[in-house]
Amino acid sequence: MSKQYLQAAQNNIDKGFLKINAISTDNYFPIKNAEIEIADSGNPNQILFKTETNNDGLTENLELDAPPIEYSLEPSDNQPYSLYNIKISAEDYEETIISGVQILSGELGLQSISLTPKVTSEQTYDPEVIDGHTLWEFYPPKIAEAEIKPMDETGEIVLSRVVIPEYIIVHDGTPTDTTAENYYIPYKEYIKNVASSEIYATWPEATIYANVLAIMSFTLNRVYTEWYRNKGFDFTITSSTAFDHKWINQKTIYESISQVVDSIFANYLSRPGVRQPILTQYCDGKRVTCPNWLSQWGSKYLGDQGYKAIEILRNYYGDDIYINESTQISGVPSSWPGYDLNVGASGDKVRQMQEQLNRIARVYSSIPTLTVDGIYGQKTKGAVEQFQRIFNLPVTGVVDYRTWYKISQIYVGVSGIGA
Repeated sequence: MSKQYLQAAQNNIDKGFLKINAISTDNYFPIKNAEIEIADSGNPNQILFKTETNNDGLTENLELDAPPIEYSLEPSDNQPYSLYNIKISAEDYEETIISGVQILSGELGLQSISLTPKVTSEQTYDPEVIDGHTLWEFYPPKIAEAEIKPMDETGEIVLSRVVIPEYIIVHDGTPTDTTAENYYIPYKEYIKNVASSEIYATWPEATIYANVLAIMSFTLNRVYTEWYRNKGFDFTITSSTAFDHKWINQKTIYESISQVVDSIFANYLSRPGVRQPILTQYCDGKRVTCPNWLSQWGSKYLGDQGYKAIEILRNYYGDDIYINESTQISGVPSSWPGYDLNVGASGDKVRQMQEQLNRIARVYSSIPTLTVDGIYGQKTKGAVEQFQRIFNLPVTGVVDYRTWYKISQIYVGVSGIGA
């Protein structure tokens, strides 16, 4: 065992958590009884855990060693997360190995793993290595751009309104890298990935909200202006930090970040009289400074002082910036009713939600099947609670904004209507 590994092991005095979700690549269906082995990336031959997925394709929350939380609360020379390898196998699927899963102190990491059905009896081993976090590893700084794109050039703006897209096409490299692969990623999952790659889930909630809003506004500016398509490319955005944000294939998503994104995913940042979302650029604020842009570490310190998300954003982008919301969301059967659904509610929205839950329950068998009567009773509440448990939402039994759209997302996935 190396001296460096021993030192890392000694530093892992806190605990973090990992929950694995196994699904099939050819649909949104969970894979039950998938066998999982977890090892420390510094000592991959020593298995720490062996477990398997349940009927919903999920593991329990696995407790793993992590460095002290202080390492992620201040810039330092100490890596703020521990690294683990996951090997997962299931009957009729290709075995998958993921290396470099990042576990933070006190945080629940959500690792979704898509398994590919076997087409031959031969097994190929091509481990997926997760890139390091942008606040720890060195990546190229953002090349400055105008935050508002000119609208008087023919063909520059092609959308008449801000639309939340169903998918983002991510080019995993610089714009001109023709060898880089394009990935089709659901919009919310893209935002969760970027936020989990660029800030720490241990930071104050207001700081997470502010950074997520900046990420979403930047992304929607790329969507709205068709920035890369107008330059002849066939993608929405890149994974290059010099041009856009760091998106990392197979990145572990943190529960606290996931819940923030689910609650505000239709929001973006605006200025008075400007129709397009603002291209809200930022930097880490330590290795790279960026006047008039958000500083990631600076936003963390403002969160520590009790600043609200909008106050953090205005501190960097100016007092006239405000939070806007898109009324058009692609790829959903029906929009949120505008109020929470709870026990005692009734009507078409309840009926639609019950129908969608029943379709999901055919795949996620722990969700009880409901009588579709448009009445929100105790059985409907119980089904909602189980859905929330499976998909890492607060277990309230209430269909709020984030639960409504999560039900819609999973329904579209398992029913194939978005294919």
